Amino acid sequence: MSHPVVGLDIGGTKTLAALVGPDGKPRDQRHAPTPARSGPAAVLDTAARLAADLLPAAGSGPLGVGTAGTVDPATGTIRYATGSLPGWTGTPVAEALAARLGRPVRVANDVHAAALAECWVGAGRDSRHLLLVAVGTGLGGALVRDGHVETGARSASGGVGHLPTPGAERLRCGCGRYGHLEAIASGTGLAAAYAEETGERVSGRAVADRAAAGDPTARQVVDRAGAALGRALAGLVALLDPGAVLLAGGAAETLLPAAAAAYAADLPPAWAHVPLRPAALGPHAVAVGAARLAMDGRP
Repeated sequence: MSHPVVGLDIGGTKTLAALVGPDGKPRDQRHAPTPARSGPAAVLDTAARLAADLLPAAGSGPLGVGTAGTVDPATGTIRYATGSLPGWTGTPVAEALAARLGRPVRVANDVHAAALAECWVGAGRDSRHLLLVAVGTGLGGALVRDGHVETGARSASGGVGHLPTPGAERLRCGCGRYGHLEAIASGTGLAAAYAEETGERVSGRAVADRAAAGDPTARQVVDRAGAALGRALAGLVALLDPGAVLLAGGAAETLLPAAAAAYAADLPPAWAHVPLRPAALGPHAVAVGAARLAMDGRP
């Protein structure tokens, strides 16, 4: 495909549309706050408006979407989503955007799309088999083999955030249960752990900033979260046998030092050569991966 393609990233707080060239580089972009509390129709209207600004420069083929939630690959409908996008479960994203924009739409989970992008033009482009874990408000993952995401029987693979994790027993996961990795190793987890230690409720970003500024409690919370994440990643490497592990998302930089130390300490010798490194595409990863999905039709 020689012409650029539009990729959409529909997140709980921000929606981004990018015009992506065949080399995987964004050439233009539009973004806006996601009107999540206004319901799915408003979210889709915003996404369609941003995409429509870029479509005249794209070809006549499909556009791609990466979005929070579990996606039915046959229909582009959301099978399940958390409260970050209220009412998103059951939303026919592909059909609704196709009706608004007048062209086919292909939809994938946002972390799956990010992994596809990193394997294509990012930090995983030298590896045929890749595990990506995205650490943001929540925690998600994706496994890429031979350039395609292994989506699983229900297109829900990569739910690393729901691994039972020592140290998280009193912390509540986004799924509503306690003791999961997401409850400790995510932006929400950092905030919850800090509140439990101090009684003060601040954002995960504020906890990270305080840790960097020398707050000993914040530093303890960050180190504990990073260590839990690193140990989990080491176990996943032994189970999944990827060629590399990438850490992406807004909290990745904060957790990476402690995660890398725990990962190296716990990694079984047979996998000692498998690197853990930061993802490269930053906030454009999901939109780039969505564009790639539109180009080849398979996540």
